[in-house]
Amino acid sequence: MSSQESKDFYDFVLLDAHNSETAFLDNLKKRFTEDLIYTYIGTLLISVNPYKELDIYTKKQMDLYMGVNFFELPPHIYALADNVYHTMLSETNNNFILISGESGAGKTEASKKILQYYAVSCPSSTLMDTVRDRMLMSNPVLEAFGNAKTMKNDNSSRFGKYMDIQFDCQGDAVGGHILSYLLEKSRVVHQNHGERNFHIFYQLVEGGEEDLLRHLGLEKDTKRYSYLVLSSGECSNVSSINDKDDWKTVKNALSVIDFDANDIEHLFGIIASVLHLGNVHFDGDTKGYATLNTNAALRWVSKVLHEALTFRKIEVLSPFTVDHAIYARDALAKAIYGRAFTWLVNRINESLENRDSERKTVIGLLDIYGFEVFSVNSFEQFCINYCNEKLQQLFIQLTLKAEQEEYEAEGIGVSESKSIIHHSSIIIE
Repeated sequence: MSSQESKDFYDFVLLDAHNSETAFLDNLKKRFTEDLIYTYIGTLLISVNPYKELDIYTKKQMDLYMGVNFFELPPHIYALADNVYHTMLSETNNNFILISGESGAGKTEASKKILQYYAVSCPSSTLMDTVRDRMLMSNPVLEAFGNAKTMKNDNSSRFGKYMDIQFDCQGDAVGGHILSYLLEKSRVVHQNHGERNFHIFYQLVEGGEEDLLRHLGLEKDTKRYSYLVLSSGECSNVSSINDKDDWKTVKNALSVIDFDANDIEHLFGIIASVLHLGNVHFDGDTKGYATLNTNAALRWVSKVLHEALTFRKIEVLSPFTVDHAIYARDALAKAIYGRAFTWLVNRINESLENRDSERKTVIGLLDIYGFEVFSVNSFEQFCINYCNEKLQQLFIQLTLKAEQEEYEAEGIGVSESKSIIHHSSIIIE
């Protein structure tokens, strides 16, 4: 397809056969074969994950899209980010960007590209640079603790994230706030075959310094920890993931976000305790009640946990069976990790907080949890997919309503616009 043809169909609204699904998909495929991964539907942006690096995210590209009319240049995520930013400034009103799509579609990367664009394009000062650095560095930290390898994606977000980027009247980024939801805590104790636990476990074991691992009672071998190998199909090592390098990135990011040495020590102590819990095993006595083995993992489990792992307290102590004890151990591991993740997000928010009482405008960035369909779908996964679907439907309704109001204002009949807005739900990556 020639460059002229590519330009003609950079916007699906321009397709003559816009009521044909075949024409819609053919145009998408033609552009994709030329590495044109972005296409508009009006002001909506579709992207198709190329699963390779493209030279379209350079500083030169950012400069090209700064302050340019939305349709003046070829479709790009920078154009979308710039349009939202200038709309916010001109209307002095809050705006948001919603990123939707299946797991592995590229949503996490898209949100990072948007943040990187604002870090470069917004006015700069020493204070603003600090805020932007912390916003950017929150990404590798949240990915380490909230992302994992799944069958569809080597860096799948296993939690939903909504981020507010706060701007003052001059357009300076002055603060932010992150809201997380639906962390997939069950992944801590079980993963489907061919998948991994959260990245941070492997980063700590593979990349942690010898002194740190010795202090935490860990060994540099992921195969020694039940939560990392027994239920993951022994795929601890992934060619596309360098846990040692990622460990260095996370340690640096924590420092930039202003975590002190005590915070970092306590955080990794909690992560290590979860790994040790997974190695706690139980025997059954003559009555079938659970007893703790005297294995090495017990040295790293406190005396308080001994009772919590083998009894349930009602009015008197009631001993667990081995199955109940395993269930209690896993429940405790999930709860510990979930609370550690919540604490981590709260600490990041403290570092991003803007204490200036003057009114701020906000650009909201919502990274919807990607759909996943497993061989065994838990109730937790059902809740995740249900939440995703409801958010998607809400967005579609609001988008269609806004589009229809615009058509009515311009005197375009509903029958004329129906085939155009029919495809508005395809704002996937």
